[in-house]
This record gives sequence, structure tokens and C-alpha cells, in this order.
Amino acid sequence: MRIATYNVHKCRGLDGRVRPERIAKVIAALDADVVALQEILQDQAHQLASELKYSYCFGENRQVRKQGYGNATLSRLPFGEIKNYDLTHGGRERRGVLRSDVILQKGLVHLFNVHLGTAFLERRFQGRELIGPRILAQLGLTGPRVIVGDFNEWTRGLCSTLMSAQFAAADLKKFSRSARTYPGILPMMSLDHIYFDRTMELESLELFRSRTALIASDHLPLVAEVKRPA
Repeated sequence: MRIATYNVHKCRGLDGRVRPERIAKVIAALDADVVALQEILQDQAHQLASELKYSYCFGENRQVRKQGYGNATLSRLPFGEIKNYDLTHGGRERRGVLRSDVILQKGLVHLFNVHLGTAFLERRFQGRELIGPRILAQLGLTGPRVIVGDFNEWTRGLCSTLMSAQFAAADLKKFSRSARTYPGILPMMSLDHIYFDRTMELESLELFRSRTALIASDHLPLVAEVKRPA
């Protein structure tokens, strides 16, 4: 199963231009079965899914210019249950995690598409909520879990510590000279991550750095191949 995570920054590139077609070109080149997108408008998600022949689900966290804005997950595989969880802390910007159950030939995978906040205390709250009984530790999850997205932790904070204690972390340093995903053209921070249940196997991990990807958004996409337990 090939899974990608990509913060598309409302399809606004580092040149300030909104160009969904550039994001579409990057996603097409990833050739992923499932693509988790953050910072996307609902009409952009619909446009990308339609153009690239994916199904999609959308988790609205707030309204921007009178339309939904949040996370979207594109999939070549059928969806099962879909649910959006609110992770907003206090008066901070509304944040969420989009769960989509992806149906495989044998069983399913619970995919959680995450976009955490930029403030230190906000992320501490969100990290505890994420691993707690309302989301990742909830009863009824029968398949392995994969958690991807923009965690906004440029240093190892509480959320990274909690996630690494319970899940395997896809370590880009084992596959690439650089693990930094932000900002795109000259990455200095590692904000985007992939975690998965330790029953799964990570077969490959790539920081995608095409010429288009370097300008299309302020983040670079990560793409991993994971193997579900037999």
C-alpha cells in the first residue's frame, strides 16, 4: 500500500500563485494508492480527485471564503467509515484529524490524516487527544492504524514522544540524506510525519523533490510503501 502525505497550502506555491494543476502534477507523479492532503479547500479537493481519478473524503475544520477548508484524503481503494474529529484547543485556529477506513482485498487500514496547531501548548493538548480513547485508542478499530500529516513539531515535543512510544515512526533519515519537508525549495524543518502500527512493515520512504514539487507548495510530500500484516 503506497501512502502519501502532502500539505498543499491551499494550492498556493512559493511564487504566491494558486495553481491546483501544479499540485495535480505532483500527486500524479507520486503514484500513491492513498494521498492525505492538508490545508486544502473543498473545491480544490474535488477538482484534484476528479482530474486524477481518485475517490475522496473531506474533513472540514473551518470556512475560508465561504467554503470548506481542512483535510482531504484521496484514494484509489474503496472507503469504509469516514469521520472527522475536532482537535481545536481554546481560541486557536480550528484543527482536525480525518479518519478514513481504506478497504483492502483482505481487511482494512484505518488512516488518520492529521494537521496539528502551531503553538506549543496547543500541540500538547492535541497530542494527548490524538492518542486517547476518542481517536486512536477508541474501541472498534479492527485493522492496523496509519497516522500521517503535518504535525507542526520542528523539535521533538510531547506529541512526537507520545506517538513514537505507541507507533513505529517512518524515519526518513534511513532512506534519504535529508528528513526536512518545510519550506519546500530549501527545507529546514521536519514537520510532516508518518506513523504506523508496529505490526506493519515499512518497505520504502521517499521525500519527493521534483522541480514542480519544489515550487507548488510550501511543503514537500512524503510517500511511503507499507505492508499490512498477513
